[in-house]
Amino acid sequence: KMEEFLNLTQLKTSLKEAILLDYYTAGFWWAKERNFSLIQLSGFMDLLNFALENLSGKHMTLGNNLKELEGAMSGIRKTDSEERGDPNLFNTEQAKAIIDYLVISLFKHYKEYEYLFHGRREEPVISNE
Repeated sequence: KMEEFLNLTQLKTSLKEAILLDYYTAGFWWAKERNFSLIQLSGFMDLLNFALENLSGKHMTLGNNLKELEGAMSGIRKTDSEERGDPNLFNTEQAKAIIDYLVISLFKHYKEYEYLFHGRREEPVISNE
């Protein structure tokens, strides 16, 4: 379902798509395990997308991305799809857990994600076999 939702069409031959599927699926299940409500789950997925889009689309440095994320979580800045509006969507413990999760899943590996999105490399041709 996640593959379809993210519109990943070359999953079998694209390392980038496989990594994105893993990133979003792992985040989704992490939030589900914490019993986030549907609105919280949606908000969390927005934050994952927001941080990744800052890196991939806006070429933000790690420091700038952290500042943007802080602003988004405190309600100062809104993520693109955060039009539903409650900046207090998460309690303090949940917000701390989300930050810890983002540090472990994205920010510790920031250089690798930068390379994934912005590094020049030749794509090897892989057959279905």
